[in-house]
Amino acid sequence: MASSRQLRLGAFMRPVSIHTAAWRYPGAFPDANFNFAHLKRFAQTLERGRFDAFFMADHLAVLNMPMDALKRSATVTSFDPATLLPALAVVTEHLGLIATGSTTFDVPYHLARRFASLDHLSGGRAGWNIVTTSNPDAALNFGLEEHVEHDERYTRAREFFDVVTGLWDSWADDAFIRDVESGIYFDPGKMHVLNHKGPNYSVRGPLNVARPVQGWPVIVQAGASEAGKQLAAETAEVVFAGTGSLADGQRLYADIKGRMRKLGRDPDHLKILPGCFVVVGDTEEEARRKRLHLDSLVHYDSAIASLSIALGTDASTFDPDGPLPEIPETNASKSGRERAIALARRENLTVRQLAQRLGGFSGTAMVGTPAMIADQMEEWLFSNGSDGFNVMFPYLPEGLDDFVDRVVPELQRRGLLRREYEGRTLRENLGLPRPENRFFPKQPDHLAQRDVA
Repeated sequence: MASSRQLRLGAFMRPVSIHTAAWRYPGAFPDANFNFAHLKRFAQTLERGRFDAFFMADHLAVLNMPMDALKRSATVTSFDPATLLPALAVVTEHLGLIATGSTTFDVPYHLARRFASLDHLSGGRAGWNIVTTSNPDAALNFGLEEHVEHDERYTRAREFFDVVTGLWDSWADDAFIRDVESGIYFDPGKMHVLNHKGPNYSVRGPLNVARPVQGWPVIVQAGASEAGKQLAAETAEVVFAGTGSLADGQRLYADIKGRMRKLGRDPDHLKILPGCFVVVGDTEEEARRKRLHLDSLVHYDSAIASLSIALGTDASTFDPDGPLPEIPETNASKSGRERAIALARRENLTVRQLAQRLGGFSGTAMVGTPAMIADQMEEWLFSNGSDGFNVMFPYLPEGLDDFVDRVVPELQRRGLLRREYEGRTLRENLGLPRPENRFFPKQPDHLAQRDVA
């Protein structure tokens, strides 16, 4: 029997795992980031597990980190999502396909055309993750000497969103009549020329792609800054949030949904899915051993740099195999420092283990048996900590197979996860409404009938 609330599940693919050492784990595919056969298998496994979407976190630059760390990172090479996701659309039927699209280093017309095309090719399964791009090295790849300032990036993002969605509304849904007898392909009265002229963009339009199957691809956002939360409340339909504890999740959930109410938006029309790193074992002890082994594969040279950043002090002089010493106050981020210290104390980690954890992945994690993981997901769902999760797999294929073959059946048994997809489109499966065309609003049925008469 289905529960009154259902979990929504995205898969955070970068385009594989977020963990630094995932490619080194026994049995993992070291080349998975850039091997289509593997990515095809992963997408089809996610669909078998009734996931809502494959989310590809894209980068526009090689990550800006010291070479000693960078040379150990599998993220230096991956496919462009505009190439990968259409290919995955052909080998799946229901899985949503979401990718990052930068409002700082792309242009509205190009992005609108790309995602509208993906929505048509996939039969209505596209999603656009709006990002302003935080990596300063990306600016150097696009003719800029320095990165665009944070608040300006968000101001531009809001206008960018208005232009893109306006372009998606260029055509009425029934604009293309394709009347062979008369030779009329489309109704000119059902084409809108945008003629946008704003502080940052000048875009004439119309888009040379028909209105997307979903009206608009699903709008996704990941930012948790004040500007990010406000943009999410105004525009987003899915939020992939980075949170820590359940209490953190509840605060973010209440904050964004509260902003939506003030704006007159229905809070149910946005799904908040915190990132969650999941490691499955036959016992809790086995799952924790897997996590410790994975973390141990993060090289100490790169791990200790992550620990030093988190603590705001040079950790390279600490005894790697001893406990974390007392850490003096600094001007660095207090929350990051406190989280690292609390993690070391809570799990009794050595300096080496703590550094490797921070160098791998230190966010929200669920480590245990399928029943334990289902318990935690259920608690988050029913205590307004989330509407589901953006699941991160520790290594692939085993970590993904463990979740789909062992955790998914437990969630289905409890009625928390669908056994079959509700519809064909990503919106239908997420329970999101199809946006009305702002330029061609649908007439009430009685008016449409009168016009025909």
